[in-house]
This record gives sequence, C-alpha cells and structure tokens, in this order.
Amino acid sequence: MKAIRRFTVRTVLPEPLRPLGQLAQNLRWSWHHETRELFGSVDPEGWRAAQNDPVRLLGAVSKERLSELAADRSFLRRLAVAAEDLADYTGSPRWYQEQSDLPAAIAYFSPEFGITAALPQYSGGLGILAGDHLKAASDLGAPLIGVGLLYRHGYFRQTLSREGWQQEQYPVLDPNSLPVTPLLAEDGTPAQVSLVLPGGRELHAQIWKAQVGRVPLLLLDSDVEGNQPAERDVTDRLYGGGSEHRLLQEMLLGIGGVRAVRTYCRLTGHAEPEVFHTNEGHAGFLGLERIRELGNEGLDFDAALEAVRAGTVFTTHTPVPAGIDRFDRELVGRHLGNDAELPGVDIDRILELGRETYPGGDPNLFNMAVMGLRLAQRANGVSTLHGAVSRQMFAGLWPGFDAEDVPITSITNGVHAPTWVAPEVLRLGAQQVGAERADAALMVGGSDRWEEIGAIPDAAVWELRRELREHLVEDVRVRVRESWRQRGAGEAELGWTDDVLDPDVLTIGFARRVPSYKRLTLMLRDQDRLRALLLHPERPIQIVVAGKAHPADEGGKRLVQQLVRFTDDPRVRHRIVFLPDYDMRMARMLYPGCDVWLNNPLRPLEACGTSGMKAALNGCLNLSVLDGWWDEWFDGDNGWAIPTADGLDDEDRRDELESAALYELLENQVAPRFYDRGTHGLPQRWIEMVRHTLTTLGPKVLAGRMVRDYVDRLYAPAARSHRAVRGSSAVELAEWKRRVREQWSQVAVEHVETGSIEGTPELGSTLNLRVQVSLGGLDPSDVDVQVLSGPVDESDRIDHPSVVSLKPTARPDASARHSYEGPLTLDRTGAFGYTIRVLPSHPLLATSAELGLLALPPETEGMTAGVLR
Repeated sequence: MKAIRRFTVRTVLPEPLRPLGQLAQNLRWSWHHETRELFGSVDPEGWRAAQNDPVRLLGAVSKERLSELAADRSFLRRLAVAAEDLADYTGSPRWYQEQSDLPAAIAYFSPEFGITAALPQYSGGLGILAGDHLKAASDLGAPLIGVGLLYRHGYFRQTLSREGWQQEQYPVLDPNSLPVTPLLAEDGTPAQVSLVLPGGRELHAQIWKAQVGRVPLLLLDSDVEGNQPAERDVTDRLYGGGSEHRLLQEMLLGIGGVRAVRTYCRLTGHAEPEVFHTNEGHAGFLGLERIRELGNEGLDFDAALEAVRAGTVFTTHTPVPAGIDRFDRELVGRHLGNDAELPGVDIDRILELGRETYPGGDPNLFNMAVMGLRLAQRANGVSTLHGAVSRQMFAGLWPGFDAEDVPITSITNGVHAPTWVAPEVLRLGAQQVGAERADAALMVGGSDRWEEIGAIPDAAVWELRRELREHLVEDVRVRVRESWRQRGAGEAELGWTDDVLDPDVLTIGFARRVPSYKRLTLMLRDQDRLRALLLHPERPIQIVVAGKAHPADEGGKRLVQQLVRFTDDPRVRHRIVFLPDYDMRMARMLYPGCDVWLNNPLRPLEACGTSGMKAALNGCLNLSVLDGWWDEWFDGDNGWAIPTADGLDDEDRRDELESAALYELLENQVAPRFYDRGTHGLPQRWIEMVRHTLTTLGPKVLAGRMVRDYVDRLYAPAARSHRAVRGSSAVELAEWKRRVREQWSQVAVEHVETGSIEGTPELGSTLNLRVQVSLGGLDPSDVDVQVLSGPVDESDRIDHPSVVSLKPTARPDASARHSYEGPLTLDRTGAFGYTIRVLPSHPLLATSAELGLLALPPETEGMTAGVLR
C-alpha cells in the first residue's frame, strides 16, 4: 500500500545533547574533520549507514544511545569543545573584517550548489564551484548570502542496465530530513515569496535556509500548499522539463530570489546586499526585479538600469553558445508583461536586454547570457583562457572593438581545500608545519606555508600515496560489486570483484559530466593499445572512470555504454572500472586515491575544469589537454600536457592524433616515471613532481584565493559603483549615456599627423602626434582620445598595443574640430604601427568600452608623409 504523503519525524535530543542539533544544522561539519569525528563517535555503525550525514544519523540513533551519551562526561566535553569552536568560527573577525571599504553584503545567485552529498542540489562543476565559493567566503568572513532553488528530486541517481545503458532514478527529498530549516515570518509561519503568472495564476515558494558556516544559503521550494500541481512542480528537478518549465525556474531563482533576500534581511537584520553576483545566466532575471524595485522608488527604466548595473557582477561559465539558455521572446514577453510578473516595467525594454543583436544572432530568441552581460557592469570568465574565449564569443555585443578590448575579465576558479583534501593528507601536513599553519595554508593560502609542506620526507610522501590508493581500491571493490548486483548479477558471479584494482599499480582517474566535448571515450580510440597498457607485465596502469550523461543526452548515454562494455571485458575488468552515480562522496575518495588525473576535452571548450585542482591538492599529478586552468598553470614539472591538434576541422582525425599522443605519454613518460624506483625502492623523480605540485599549485588553486580575487577585483569596485550610482546620479548617468548615443554618429577622427617621418626611425625616438576630432554636440570631457601603438603583423594589425590618452590643446576650430596632442614613443624595434580611437569617457564607467561605442580613422585611408589622407 503506497502512502499518500511522506514526512520525516525528527529526534528530540536530551538537553545536554542539544548542541549536536546545532552542529548538524550548520554545514561546516561537511569540511570540519573534528566535527565529523564527533558525529562518528555517536554511533559508528549508524554513521556509516547514514553515509556520514549528521541529520540522518540523529534521526536514526536510539533513545538508549542518546541517554547513554547524555551521561557520558567525556563525550559532553568533546561536544562542548566542538560547539565552542563553531561559535568562535562564526563569530570572530576573519580576513574580510580586517579590510576596509568592502561591501556590507553580497548576494550570490546560482541554480545549483554542491555543499555536501547530504544536500544533493548539484549536477556538476557549476554547483560544486558555487558550494566552494560559499565555503571559502565563510572561511574568510565575507558576508555572502547564497540564493538557489530547493529541488525535491535534486539531480538524478544513476544506475546501469545489464547492457550498460544509463538509467535514472529521482528519489523524493523531504526537506525535513535535509540540513535545512524553514525561514519563519514574524507570525511564526514559513516565509514565502510569490510570482504572478499569466492568466491570473500565482507561483508561491517557501524559503528554506541552509547555514554554510557563516554564510546563509536561501533555497526556494515551490512544492507548497496553495500552488496548483504545475506550479508545485517548478522546483521538481535540476535542469529538467521543457522550455517554459526552465523559464519558470529561472524567474523564481532571479525574481523570487531577490524577494527572498529582502525577506531574509528584514527578518534577521542582516545587511542588505550592495553587490549582486549572478553565477551564470540562469539567475539573470534578478536584475529585472531590482529595476522594478527602483521603479517603485521613482526612477525611470534607464536610471534604474544604471543603478542595477553598477552593483552587479556576472560570471559566465560556458565557452560554447549551445551551453546558454535561450527562450522564445514571445514566451518571455507573456510571462513578464503587465498581465503577469513585473507589471509597469516596459516589456519592450526587457526583451531588448536579451536580444541577440550580433551577426548570426536570432532576433526571435531571448538570450540569458546576453541579458546577464547587459545587466552587469562587471563580468568575468573562470580562467585566463576562458576569459579570452568569452571575449571572442561575445565580441558581437561590442561591434568594432577588438576581442581583447571586450570588457570581460577573468578570475580563475579555485577549490575549497578543507572539503577536498583527504584527512590523511591534512594530518601529514599538520605534522610538518603545525595544525594552525596547515589550516591557514588551506583556507587563506600563502606560498611560504606551502613551501614548508614541501619539506615532507620522500618516504612519508610515498607511504601516504600508497595508503590513499589502498583506500580507493577498497572503496572501488565495494562499488563495483554493488553496481553489478544492480545490473542483475548473482553472488556466484561476483567473486572476481575481490581482485578489482591493485594498490601497487599506477592509478589514473577520470570523472566528470559526459557531454561530447569532454571526450569520455577518447581513451578507447585504440582499444588494443589501451589493453596493452592496462596489462603491461612490468608497468601496468589501472583506470577508474565515473560520470553522468544528461538524461536527455542520448549521445552521452551511448558514450557511457561504450565505456562500460569495454570495462565489462573479463580480460581487463580488474584494471579498468566504471563507477555509476558519481557524486561528492565518491569524488572525495577518487581525488586522493589516484596517482594521475586525466582530462582530455576539446580545447578550448573546458572553461576551467576544477577536478584536476582537487586532485593536485592531494598530491595527484595532472595529465591534461592545455585547457582551462591547466593552460594557465602547467609548468612542465607538475604533470603532463597532452598535445592538441587545434584548428583541425576533421574531428575524427583530431581525436585520432590526440589519443595517439595520450597513449604515447602514458607508455613512454608517465608509467616509466612511476615505476622507476631508486634508493630504498622509491620513485624519487615521481615524488619530486608530487612535492612540486603541492608547493606551486597549492596556493594557486584555493577557493580562498579565488574569493579574495573576487573581493578585490570585482566586489569592492562594484560596491563603490553601487554607492556612487544612486538616485540623482543614476538619472544623470542615464541622461549622459542617452546624449552620447544620440551624438556618437557625428564623432569622427578627421586629421592625424606626426610630422614627416624621414629615413628609418630609431628605437627610443619620440614623435609629436597631433589629432583633430569632430565631436558633434559632445564636449571634450565626454570622450577619451587615445593612441594605440606597438608591433604590427603582416596585415598591419597591432599586437597587444600600448594605449596612451592624448590631451586637448585648444578650442574648436572654425569647422568645430577639437585638437589633441601627445608624444608617440617608439619603444620597440621591428615593424611598428599606431592608430587613433575615440571612446566615451565618464568617471562612473567601469571601462571605456562599456557603451560599445568607438570612432576610428576610416580604414580606406592611410598616411602620407605622416598625415592622414
């Protein structure tokens, strides 16, 4: 008989054990080893059965055991220490409080958050990155408020059929069994937000709060009484449903999320955010809600837009247009018009924000990333290479600008070391440098601390690596056996699983989502060659693979099946395995236990690829295509770079070449170095690479470094802009932009001269540059006239130009032309060139490219005797 409703009954803890409940409800336990050990001691067998989830543990522990613990003075002392430590962590000043002129609060919006497997609200790298962002912000004391959705089914659980085909299950998640608590209104009822839908319907959502250390994470849940069935299902699954379903999710996240933040701040007294950070375009509608708010305060659309842009940061994570959400314009207009949400806001202006105005764009679609860029004064990619790819991808929004001038910067992602570094690694680091300095190295960084960690003796490093590999082998054997049971195998068939993998064999890991560009099956390109590597009599390798294909991605599922069928081969199944249902629990075992982390995407389609960072922090070496973060920080001694065949249009040929390069590296460099044993049987050159990886990559790949970069380079400037562009200043800035746009067609570079250039100019000489510019109805203070100079290629294109602003010298002449002068220093030898450009200039602009306007000398004209003709 099926129940018509399910709910969770929570345990009532005895008074002496009440702090256990507080510790369980703060997700700091997910990265604080001492707190996890405390919960493990409550009931070791129950802790394992609960999969290290304190809320589930406390819901299952017996009354007798609770009574026993309540009388256990030793346990109560440990509990008191843990509770005091949490209070100190959440209440004491940290790095952020030592700085000045920073935002009072930052709202951080993301469609998914990977905090812990006990709160399964993530699918892949975007969510894990968002979770690490919140954790690092907590460690640093940064006042973030996280905003997301609470999906009743989370992302899917993955199993395999007998034939190796991916199957999906969506277990129901009861919020009362999760580490979240309802946000309560003034009258004690659960706080809610509401959106108006077409046809007079409403979408209500309850606000749940997960406490991530010092950071509150607000999660909106539409499965509430008062909603119709369709509206209750809005937050059913992560990345599920059709176009309208996704649109409603993103409206709830963006518009409802802003309302949830306002409600939370009103109820708790938390400071209102000065900065709103949109983590990918899914939450972009938050800017429209803030425009509506300011409209209610009397600002028109243009002024409100400027005020919103000033305090908004947009991070793009996708390097391909296909990864961006795009909706039919009519669908968006129907849901955001006067008869639905955002009444009173000009729907045509809203639709224009998401219009693809660049060549090749579809005018009938509403692009969420395009809106995100237009609603944010500051934007970034997530690695140096991805920043360059993003500038190229979105260059059409800034017509006439070179890609390098597109105002999208980059902040390379990082990972939260206390979450991803194995306890065994932490203990060894603490023995070497002391617990306090080891904690500081993991949370805050600092190369000096990591250099000390590099002094760990060779024997200790190698013993640690062997121990971690052994733990992984034990875990893999259990998972492989369970997977085969799920596929229908009987116990009599599974004796071979006791010998899967070998703790003394070179172990390679590959785990991630399974879109085609990540090339899950590149390793299978030459199966005979791979089989020879796996079964080499002296230098064998073994491979652990995991990953999920999107439920709607039939191609990705076929890739999974292809790999599974290879791993099913009795000849190699003890050397290569596929583990279904990749999640954070599995990842925390995989990264430390592998010797090499493999990543072979199609370059440059990997925005960052943080899994390799997590592996590196555990002493695992990377074997990767030079993409994402690896392109930035590979130095030749911290791993291996897989050569790529960039530019080949024949994808099949490209895969053939790059797979051959991968086999070559494994056979002739990676495996020989691992098995090259010197003094005392230790692979000294391998250990040197491990040590070098820890000391050089350790301080770079930290989420603490990443969050500090966001604070210094984006959050603090955005807060200053937010304070400056308010009320009348927002009106003035909007009016200035309107005037500049109206007059810009009349701005022109009319005359340029340097005097006669005779003979061959010499290095170090200076030319006096004179320029005349027509400004139409603009004033010289409205523009910046610049000279760009530097080496030129065969097509006279200036490579990485130096930029110098010229100074106005006189009033306009009889033709209303303004004169500018300045020196042009010939500071480089070889082919050299320069050009002039005119850009809008205003002290409240973040960059001179912000308006997407510039004026250049006509391309058909050149210089004769130093004068523009």
